[in-house]
Amino acid sequence: MNAPAAMPPLLELLGERWRLEVPVVALAWARQGGRVAFALGDGAVALGGPLQPRGGRPPAVPRELQRVPAHEGACLALAASADGCFLSGGDDGRLLCILPPRAYAEELARHPGEWLDRVAAGARGLRACASGKRVWLQGPELEDEVIELALPCGVTALAFDPAGGRLAIAGHGGVSLWSAADRSLRRLDAPGYHRSLAWSADGRFLASGLQENAVGCWRLGDGRHFLFEGHAGQPRGLAFAARGHLLAAGGGPMVAAWDLDQPRPAAGRIEFGYPSRVPVTALAWHPARAVAAVGYHNGAVLLCRPGGQHSLFVKGSGGGPVEALAWAPDGGALALGTQQGDAAVVAVPAEILTMARTA
Repeated sequence: MNAPAAMPPLLELLGERWRLEVPVVALAWARQGGRVAFALGDGAVALGGPLQPRGGRPPAVPRELQRVPAHEGACLALAASADGCFLSGGDDGRLLCILPPRAYAEELARHPGEWLDRVAAGARGLRACASGKRVWLQGPELEDEVIELALPCGVTALAFDPAGGRLAIAGHGGVSLWSAADRSLRRLDAPGYHRSLAWSADGRFLASGLQENAVGCWRLGDGRHFLFEGHAGQPRGLAFAARGHLLAAGGGPMVAAWDLDQPRPAAGRIEFGYPSRVPVTALAWHPARAVAAVGYHNGAVLLCRPGGQHSLFVKGSGGGPVEALAWAPDGGALALGTQQGDAAVVAVPAEILTMARTA
């Protein structure tokens, strides 16, 4: 899967690429300021940016990355906090705050002997990390108290809702919901091994990707549970579009999507993306448009839209499977990372995004 010769990938025209020689585990954009961070398999966190606006033209992407020593082993998870820092968890049991532009990692918590392989940050300043069957929560709203939750099974994913007051915790047999309002823990039972999570933008729906090649979703207002079985692979890159309740998942050779506002979402399943045998490994919706960045096992990244007949190459194949994809909060740039250590930031002009209707 390579870009047509007549149209070079956007990365070659409007981007910057770094070969870091260690796997990119995760990436995150700061909520403000245009900085991006890449979590690396050697324990470092690489910082880029800020993006430089250029009077209505595509922003100037960073030319260099600042490597910050963070963990003694591998960096396992990364999230952008509401206060501007990047949270990282590692196999040294430490939760760190890396606040650009300082090349310094401040320790927020230490859990000796644990692998902090899941971290999450909420819009209200709450932060969470997990190891095994335990989750730790802290933040200003908790008045510096650290809350420890004991779960019935190993934690496989964490995700705060858009408002930042509820934390979803995935594992075997369902998802648990912790509420900051009353510190309660609610169980959403559903058979299977739940490995990924996604919230709709309005917080009404919570989706989970199952190891059993299925996607589940709860409508939290009335508790209704949807189950979309027969997926072409384990769901990867589970995500909701910015508006409405269009849920998409990778894992197969095409992106599968369901509109949860329809009376029978399962019957209205659609597929989009590049028609090939290469599975989708990462997916990120644009924050304002009905455009998805789609990453593949062979390293290619495309821009696609539901119902569209054409795709635009951001990056051709090579560099290993795409492990992470994320849009800058204003939608003006896309960052990506691969398992073989390629990291990149690509400016995406507004003219490119007009290929999609506003989501």
